[in-house]
Amino acid sequence: MNNKPLFFIVLCIVLFSFKRSKDKLINAPKYFGSPVYNFKENPLSKEKILLGRALFHDPLLSDDKTISCTSCHSQYNAFTHTDHNLSHGIHDSIGKRNSPALMNLAWQNSFMWDGSIHYLDVQSLGPISSKSEMGSSIDTVVQRLSKSHIYRSLFKKAYGSNEVTGEKTLKAITAFMLTFVSANSKYDKVKRNETSYTKQEENGYFIFQKNCNSCHAEPLFTNHGFETNGLPIDSNLKDLGRMTVTKNTIDSLKFKTPTLRNIEFSYPYMHDGRFDKLSEVINHYTSESKLNKSLNIVLTEKESVDLLSFLLCLSDKEFLFNKKFDYPRELLLN
Repeated sequence: MNNKPLFFIVLCIVLFSFKRSKDKLINAPKYFGSPVYNFKENPLSKEKILLGRALFHDPLLSDDKTISCTSCHSQYNAFTHTDHNLSHGIHDSIGKRNSPALMNLAWQNSFMWDGSIHYLDVQSLGPISSKSEMGSSIDTVVQRLSKSHIYRSLFKKAYGSNEVTGEKTLKAITAFMLTFVSANSKYDKVKRNETSYTKQEENGYFIFQKNCNSCHAEPLFTNHGFETNGLPIDSNLKDLGRMTVTKNTIDSLKFKTPTLRNIEFSYPYMHDGRFDKLSEVINHYTSESKLNKSLNIVLTEKESVDLLSFLLCLSDKEFLFNKKFDYPRELLLN
């Protein structure tokens, strides 16, 4: 009897199940397009995501064990912070930038405001080793984790071995961050024909498409590029943005275009957190500035309010308050 057809059918079922499992873990809509992240190099699993979730919340990653990833990337603020303009680290140190919001990372190919990181699996190395953030090293983190019974058990479940390595640690954190998929705002529900905009929101959407969409492109609301935001350089920070990485003067004062998803909750705004309100950001881009001479965005007071009403449609409260992103308290029972 020829078993090849049966084998082929079984293989298709297995592959289809794997695809469904992976898709369910990141829960992404088709209109997002294909992720750029290479899942083959870091396959997702519930066990690896749980390990990364524990690591993301653990201040053990910092030198003095006081700062965790959530210290600067709070879920309730779209995985950024709101209590100060610039990120804070160990020993009350202050960074030079506002921490970027974290979401839909599988569709991004550069990270940090200046794009200095091109691979998500090593992104966590930046804050871990930064003197103004966690002030530690991946070697120190590995040594600490290796002494923990709970973590050795988590590594065993995630990787089949309780050996703790830097690569496994970073990839586990990445696996957890890849689940930060925000795709259930009112904008998404309208796109799925589940609801409709109010007249004001609809007018704001039209204004957005006309004036903002080139940089904050739908559906992820970023072009993943680097743009001049028209802000004068802060004399204290002296942050030249993308130019710091490329050394090319054409990139002076260019910063990565942030996503506008959940913008209602990710204040303060801009790379240095100088604006506390969305209305201030809109006023900046519609003012008679040097930047607006090229943008030529002219809005009436009513149009500015309409635009703001649409931006509020990008809030995804299911994402912001999803308990699967909380600290895994069940680990405390082990």
